[in-house]
Amino acid sequence: MNTKKLLLTFAILIIALISGCAEDNFIETEGVCPVVISTIPLNGALGVPLRQIISATFNEEMNPTTINAATFIVTEANGTVVTGAVTYSGTTATFTPSSFLKPNTTYIGRIKTGAKDVMGNALQTDYVWTFSTGMLIVPTVITTDPANNATNVPLNKTITATFSMPMDPLTLNNFTFIVNQGTNSVAGTITYAGSMVSFTPTAPLTSNTIYTVTITNGAKNLDGTPLASNYVWKFTTEAPPTVTATDPTNNATGVSLNKIVTATFSVPMDPLTLNSTTFIVKHGTFTVPGVITYAGSTVSFTATNGYVANNEYTVTITTGAKSVSGLPLASNYVWKFTTAVAPTVIATDPLNNATGINLNKTVTATFSTVMDPLTITGTTFTLKQGTTVIAGVVSYTGSTASFKPTNALLEGKIYTATITTGAKSAAGVPLANDYVWNFTTLVSNAPAPTTGLFFGVFGGNAGITNQGLNTRINNGGIGTTAASTLITGFTDKLASPDEVYTVTPLNNGLVFGGIYTDAPPPGNALKAQKALEGLNEARALWNSISPAAKPGGSDQGSGELGGLTLAAGVYKSASGTYKITNGDLTLSGSATDVWIFQAEASLTVGSPAATRNVKLIGGALAKNVYWYVGSAAVINYAGGGIMTGNIIAEDGVTLSSPGSSTTLPGQETVLNGRAISLIASVTMVNTIINVPAN
Repeated sequence: MNTKKLLLTFAILIIALISGCAEDNFIETEGVCPVVISTIPLNGALGVPLRQIISATFNEEMNPTTINAATFIVTEANGTVVTGAVTYSGTTATFTPSSFLKPNTTYIGRIKTGAKDVMGNALQTDYVWTFSTGMLIVPTVITTDPANNATNVPLNKTITATFSMPMDPLTLNNFTFIVNQGTNSVAGTITYAGSMVSFTPTAPLTSNTIYTVTITNGAKNLDGTPLASNYVWKFTTEAPPTVTATDPTNNATGVSLNKIVTATFSVPMDPLTLNSTTFIVKHGTFTVPGVITYAGSTVSFTATNGYVANNEYTVTITTGAKSVSGLPLASNYVWKFTTAVAPTVIATDPLNNATGINLNKTVTATFSTVMDPLTITGTTFTLKQGTTVIAGVVSYTGSTASFKPTNALLEGKIYTATITTGAKSAAGVPLANDYVWNFTTLVSNAPAPTTGLFFGVFGGNAGITNQGLNTRINNGGIGTTAASTLITGFTDKLASPDEVYTVTPLNNGLVFGGIYTDAPPPGNALKAQKALEGLNEARALWNSISPAAKPGGSDQGSGELGGLTLAAGVYKSASGTYKITNGDLTLSGSATDVWIFQAEASLTVGSPAATRNVKLIGGALAKNVYWYVGSAAVINYAGGGIMTGNIIAEDGVTLSSPGSSTTLPGQETVLNGRAISLIASVTMVNTIINVPAN
């Protein structure tokens, strides 16, 4: 049975080969007669591009002469024939329309039976298929770079426009993409990729200038559809960069010595153009070495070795500095600043060379400016006694540094305080030099008590003389170990009745604490003994305040105390002479503070032409002021004035002068203290002595 079927098929094939494919009764068999196996566009395709090239592919090689306008026909659905060129290659016939297809139109493709293969076999029937084009879509510009009305556009900017669809590159050229500066065309190169056209200017654009860009309606999409109208936009190029801020500002003063100098620009800059040739800091003609860095829009200069105090520096940023688009500064930018002055120590407590300083004293130094607290330490603020370093705690507040010793200081010792150049101001400026000062602590044994010194005046063994009627000895007596005849011009108001000592109508001073002398009367042996006791008390006090008993006194004023204000302490004239002639002396302290002044030669207060005063402030008491005088003391010879303290002189005391004997009440010379001479006499003229209470 199978053999019979095979023989029948073979017979049919033999008949087909003999009779050909053109017979009307031929049944088409693939591989024997030509057929269309595929088309572009596909049958029934929609939205076909208007510039579509139409093709049909056969199952075998065709005779090219049979593939022509008569056998490959494209028409509109209404029968209108589409003109075009027919070509053939391989197994594919191609129809290229003479013009773009119409939008939104149905087309019919037809391969007629006149198309034959190389053996002469023809298509048995026309091959027909249909397809439709899409609607007409007009291209638009959807974005530009720069955007319309953009500003600060870099000078090397490539200008671009992006379309809503792919465009025909051949329609994007110097005639359809135009860049103008005013009426002048800008030369450049135009390229196209994807759906973006780019314009690269041949030369950099001009700064701070408006440019106009036009894409004309000569630009078309792939279907040949042009822009509906010209597309126009504008932009403005960047202005030259400027320096908008500096730190320090121009003409700034008090600038820190470790200041990082900065300049901020109006636009981002090219870091490669910010270097030691474009950012220059000078001190006079000397170029300051440093490191230059750039971040954001700010350039910074860090001096390698810092700056010098109280000096002017000039900073220049040259036109070599450029923005990222290569635009330089219009001109050099120059500014100046002055560094901070070196701080100084303007006050210390204790004062330099002060004496009698308490053993629990906190040592302080006040500066001319605010200091960096981190530089006020036990290393920069030291206290020594000789070579021994004193332990203590250093603190700082306001503008004052303090050194509080851990333990009490030693008596009668010289201490040296030092603030080194390691101490710096808040601006980082150190002291120009180490600041050093000394002081001497007090000796705990105070002067001999004045309890036994009931005398306001004592004339040794030579007596006391008064001239005038205004002399008063208040709260104390007077005495001498000599005879009563050496007391002249006084009345003892303590005696009852009054006892007079050589008074005259012009010379009569009143004593309210008694007069003590040897005979003749009113002196006597008992009074003489009292006078001797007073002398011994005075001698003991004199010895207790001597340089031998109270060494280390400082010579404030080099022997001239006038115009000074002194804290409690021991003071000794190096020359042996103390004067208070250039102004008043002020003693500042509390009720327990003690002042000892040692003049191994003489003491002079005031001059023949002018009186001077010794004043107390802060609660200081006259009883705690002592004057050790090796020879004689002269107090306000011109008359008037107020002297303060216990004067103990070896060879006499003179208060006022005969020229003041006519002084009116209220113009007397005043001594708030004592006038004691151990050997010689005491003379006074119209003098009021107020003896301090013990």
